[in-house]
Amino acid sequence: MKKSEWQERFLETVSSCSSEGMEAVEYIRARRIHIGMMRARKSVGAFWTLTRAAYLNSAHYSRESSLVNPGAWALLIHEVRHLQQGPLTAFSIYGELDAWKYQFQVLKKLTGKQLGPEYEEILSLPLNMERGNLQRARRLMTQIAGKSYGANFLPLYPIHKEIGYWLTGRKS
Repeated sequence: MKKSEWQERFLETVSSCSSEGMEAVEYIRARRIHIGMMRARKSVGAFWTLTRAAYLNSAHYSRESSLVNPGAWALLIHEVRHLQQGPLTAFSIYGELDAWKYQFQVLKKLTGKQLGPEYEEILSLPLNMERGNLQRARRLMTQIAGKSYGANFLPLYPIHKEIGYWLTGRKS
């Protein structure tokens, strides 16, 4: 299957899987975001770039498998969430928690199945700026994806808010 044919089929599949998928694909099309496959480290299922692109990790997915795998669809929706957040929020545990919760909600909706205990705990965490909550989210992300995922390198808050916290000792 040619790359352009796969891209169109994949976007059609994601768009038709759920309202969240439809919104993600509308965002992709409106902003001309490139969708593709690229090899990345094993702990990463998909990723986005500052150059307006989102990629599935070809170590985990093929063009064919991505067309039938709800996990791949939910991952694309997760990456689009980061693009919507913008880099300041996306490069934080707060942004990751938002995207992980959204991804797992969509995945549960698509599969109708309960997720593993760590995934369900991520879903149960409130999306707020409480440092203890974000530290728990970081630990869960590392449990799920492994240390090489990189959650330990992200600030808890979006960086401009994290700097404000460092300077004042208070969340903004």
